[in-house]
Amino acid sequence: MKTNAARILDRLGIRYELKEYAVDESDLTAATVARKVGLPLEQVFKTLCARGDRHGVCFAVVPGDAELDLKALAALAQDRKTEMVALKEVQPLTGYIRGGVTALAAKKDYPVYVDETVMLFDVISISAGVRGTQIFLAPDDYVRATKAKLGAIAKAT
Repeated sequence: MKTNAARILDRLGIRYELKEYAVDESDLTAATVARKVGLPLEQVFKTLCARGDRHGVCFAVVPGDAELDLKALAALAQDRKTEMVALKEVQPLTGYIRGGVTALAAKKDYPVYVDETVMLFDVISISAGVRGTQIFLAPDDYVRATKAKLGAIAKAT
C-alpha cells in the first residue's frame, strides 16, 4: 500500500521498500514490529512526538531498543527542556495514530531529530504512516528526506 510518506520518497527519487505486517492492536511495540519485518530491533526506528519549551513540537527518532533522552533532545533542539506530547494530542498535531507516526508527510513540517546510531546501518525501518507498513531505506536518504539533525538522543532501556 502506497502511503503519503512513500509518495514523498518517490518525489525525492529515494529508493525504498515497503514491508507490510499483520498488526496486533494490543501490541504496537517496536520489538513486535522488528520481529514481524525481520530486522534487529536496533534497526527499527520509532518516531516520537515531543515538545520543547522554546521551539515547540518536533519529532524524535530513536532505535526500537532504546528510549528517548529528553534532556539530550532539548540540548540538540536548543530548548531548555522537552517533554513527550500527550498521546491524545499526537493525531491532531501529526495526522498519525500511535503505531503509525512518521516524520514524512505529517500535518506540519516539524523539525526532526534522529539518534546518531542511525548511521551504523545500511538499511533502517521506519513507519510508513500507517500501522502494518514499514519503509526500509538507507539512513542517509531518511535524514535527507526529513531534513533531520543527528545527535545522541537515545538511551538504553
